[in-house]
Amino acid sequence: MKNILITGGAGFIGSHLVRLFVNNYPNYNIINLDALTYAGNLENLKDIQDKSNYTFVKADICDYKFIQEIFLKYKIDGVIHLAAESHVDRSIKDPFSFAQTNVMGTLSLLQAAKNNWKDNFENKLFYHVSTDEVYGSLGKNGFFTEETAYDPHSPYSASKASSDHFVRAFHDTYGLPVVISNCSNNYGSYQFPEKLIPLFINNICNNKPLPVYGKGENVRDWLFVNDHARAIDVIFHKGKLGDTYNIGGFNEWKNIDLIKVLIKTVDKLLGRKEGESEKLITYVTDRAGHDFRYAIDSSKLKNELGWEPSLQFEEGIEKTVKWYLENQAWVDNVTSGDYQKYYKEMYE
Repeated sequence: MKNILITGGAGFIGSHLVRLFVNNYPNYNIINLDALTYAGNLENLKDIQDKSNYTFVKADICDYKFIQEIFLKYKIDGVIHLAAESHVDRSIKDPFSFAQTNVMGTLSLLQAAKNNWKDNFENKLFYHVSTDEVYGSLGKNGFFTEETAYDPHSPYSASKASSDHFVRAFHDTYGLPVVISNCSNNYGSYQFPEKLIPLFINNICNNKPLPVYGKGENVRDWLFVNDHARAIDVIFHKGKLGDTYNIGGFNEWKNIDLIKVLIKTVDKLLGRKEGESEKLITYVTDRAGHDFRYAIDSSKLKNELGWEPSLQFEEGIEKTVKWYLENQAWVDNVTSGDYQKYYKEMYE
């Protein structure tokens, strides 16, 4: 019986991972620790909330004393750390909260793991989930590999880069058993609609403007969230200690081309004339420090551990759009109150 602590498990990626582990590993006790900030939502996990191998704990990862108590109470054997502030636009407005959660929160978990496992690191693992944004920006050619030097350009990516360094430092200094993965942009169900894909699906449905930064020429590599959860599963169980694994979708899109695919898909599913909603595209001032292109080389993960994406992008996007259209009550719930205030401040 293993006791696995998953931080940020009520969020977008975390909820998919928690569900996968609870359903696939009945001999694991999954402890989902989440502060339930604006992007954390227990509605994401209603289908597994009563499972016997699932426990939810509301807590802030920066509360070191409480985190230590969690390690002791549940006899934690492994950590999969996803809890983070993750939206670049928010980090530009409030870098302090990103440093606090992403750096000091990670340090709190690392210290608790070290102190609780110090007598025996065997069969223990601290898995830190990070982002491709730590690598900076690519030109038109090339890919990020696990050997790419860090070059973060936003407060968000700087905070994640710092947390990555702390994880490696605890491995090198104390011998803490760790692995790190750096993933590309995720999409899929249960994503909070501040991120591009759910934001634009919601706006297309409601005939609201689609705010496109600059000329929409920036390029991102898109990864279906269920594939990301599968990759984390494989790395957690088979990854080499002290190693880093890049997780990408082999799936690059210019923002403007992605948006047109979204428009076409939503219009089709709503019975509208194809491309009718392209009139909603509104070009806005580019984001400060906007990285031009991200692209991940996931060949190490494929060659060493056998993982590769399961879906082509158009199939994944159609699944995603259908989910948001069929779960309007979820969208309405998470887009009320504080979200409306934030949306107006950021985009109107």
